[in-house]
Amino acid sequence: MNCGGQQLIFDAGTGLRALGRQMIQDCQTCGAHIFLSHTHVDHINGFAFFKPAYQSGNRLKLWNGHLLRQGRRLHEVVGSLMQRPFFPVPFDIMHATIGFEDFQAGDTLDPVPGVQIRTHFLPHPGGATGYRVEYDGRSACYVTDLEHAEGRLDEDVLRLIDGADLVIYDSTFTDEEYVNYRGWGHSTWQEGVRLCKAAGVKRLVTFHHEPDHDDAFLDGVAKALEAAMPGSMVAREGMVVEL
Repeated sequence: MNCGGQQLIFDAGTGLRALGRQMIQDCQTCGAHIFLSHTHVDHINGFAFFKPAYQSGNRLKLWNGHLLRQGRRLHEVVGSLMQRPFFPVPFDIMHATIGFEDFQAGDTLDPVPGVQIRTHFLPHPGGATGYRVEYDGRSACYVTDLEHAEGRLDEDVLRLIDGADLVIYDSTFTDEEYVNYRGWGHSTWQEGVRLCKAAGVKRLVTFHHEPDHDDAFLDGVAKALEAAMPGSMVAREGMVVEL
């Protein structure tokens, strides 16, 4: 997310590589805050390939809200990702100024002037954090890797997304598939619609697609989503949304 020139990045999966390349093209020195929902490998495996982290003069700060519950620290987890036999070079090869901020999910963050971020703990194996970014009278929420309770809307999530302009929501499965994936820590696009309608959200973007859902399947979801909540979208690679 770009808030008044401030770069806020949510999660560090494989897409971070292309973003880093674009950031280097756009500016000589780069700065960004990276907010992690959690540290499962699919959400952090792009950081080791994030070129701005290797260049001196750049300033990065990584945030996480779930590790303290486990007695862990973010710098330890990221450092372990870049150790043999998993990676050829150590974390110390990165020359940017990199800071780490461990907080408790539920805290309110003020990472840069004018930007406030509310957070909430999400039910996922090992825990995860949902975010609500508020800037210049607008709000966008990033709510991924949570397992909803069937037949009951999550009151905590409803409070987090209440009246938001945009919600990016974990839509790995469909309601029909969900019965086969209890305990996997994910939700459905239909549950996203139910939550967003109850909370008065303006637009939903479904995210975190099941890898076995091909383009034809997701095109079908996009049509059903538009019918259920007009103006909402299925996330696509390279998509840009302006509020």
